Amino acid sequence: MHKLNIDNWNRKEHFYFFNQFTDPYFAVTVDFDVTDALAHAEKYEISFFALYLYACMKAVNSVENFKYRIHDDKVIIHEVIHASPTIARKDNTFGCSFVYYDEDFDIFYANFLKEKERVLNTTDLFPPEEGTDACIYCSAMPWFNFSGHKEPLFGTKKESVPKLSFGKYVEKNGRLMMPVAIAVNHALVDGYHVGLFTTSFQNELNNF
Repeated sequence: MHKLNIDNWNRKEHFYFFNQFTDPYFAVTVDFDVTDALAHAEKYEISFFALYLYACMKAVNSVENFKYRIHDDKVIIHEVIHASPTIARKDNTFGCSFVYYDEDFDIFYANFLKEKERVLNTTDLFPPEEGTDACIYCSAMPWFNFSGHKEPLFGTKKESVPKLSFGKYVEKNGRLMMPVAIAVNHALVDGYHVGLFTTSFQNELNNF
């Protein structure tokens, strides 16, 4: 990782303004077409969640502002962003995981399966990698479809990690649409950057 020169950043004033907020996050919920991705997962008998998470992470890593994090009121840039999804257990609890991203899906999928196995065989809430923010926080809520979502904030420190939640897909006009809530820190990310992410994510979902 390396430090961003805020003084030369065209968002300098935006950063200092929104960085004063107690809650600088803004959030949107967007429907994504997962028809082709689901068909691919079913055809090759792989986890649908892992497949769309991989597409999501490819999109996240394609948008530089999604790699920005705030450390002591300075902005640092991570080279690679990984996934920290919640994974459900049979007793209806969940554990947080840390899945290392790789552009090669087979490697990413192996990382996912390894972390899933760890979570299912422990009662730990947090992964061993707890403390790094070179990730996004994400969770799947496949039990219901939603059009809005509110993420919890810890409250005692400034957060800057993007947070995504994936809902239940439903059929609309012959296509399967899945809602995704996207929450980002406005000191680092604007609507334009969210737009870049959503376009990239949908393109990745269409490429399976």
